Amino acid sequence: MEHALLKCAHANPDAAMSTVRTQLLPPMPALDEAARLERAQAFAEQLARRRTVRNYAPTAVPRAVIEACLRAAASAPSGANQQPWHFVAIADPALKRRIREAAEVEEREFYQRRAPEQWLSALAPLGTDADKPFLEIAPWLIAVFYERTGAEVDGHKPKRYYPHESTGIACGMLIAALHNAGLATLTHTPSPMAFLNQLLGRPRHEVPYLLLVVGHPTPGCCVPAIERKALVEIATFL
Repeated sequence: MEHALLKCAHANPDAAMSTVRTQLLPPMPALDEAARLERAQAFAEQLARRRTVRNYAPTAVPRAVIEACLRAAASAPSGANQQPWHFVAIADPALKRRIREAAEVEEREFYQRRAPEQWLSALAPLGTDADKPFLEIAPWLIAVFYERTGAEVDGHKPKRYYPHESTGIACGMLIAALHNAGLATLTHTPSPMAFLNQLLGRPRHEVPYLLLVVGHPTPGCCVPAIERKALVEIATFL
């Protein structure tokens, strides 16, 4: 699409004029209010069926599906449009095994020494422990990194604005895209996660954000019986 040049003034009318490159907004779907509501409700109901899954079948998932979901995630808004994220999609069995081994070292430390009793009590209803076989069984792991700064150039490290928030939004969109594609996910955050930089060859200015497990649930898969808060508990309209 052709770009147009738009002259726009700063909020301060005395400030110098700046040139901003613009393009036409892609067309939004033409919906009447009934169709808009129906579409919003259908999407909400679809996402309400999303659950965190810990039992995966080794069934293959085509790379093209993962690529499409990553493109969706990469469309997320970000501070100053710096897009401070990097996704590493891992299907190699040997590499997944090494990730599992490193993650379980940290998980054992967490459950045996680091975690306060209150945290362990909060996790108890979910049935989690230090064993993470899903890291090896699921067909894909997606390691998500955020840029603490840009790569150093001539001794200068460009600042990144709102990298945590931006990457969090992108991860939410990625999970929604994968769910829309009929895949289950699990957000795994062993702490610390510096082993991911070493195993995946990522530079020091990238910080591990989370490890997303992706695949098909096992037949008859069960998940914890939990309840989500009602809308009135999580939203206020003024």
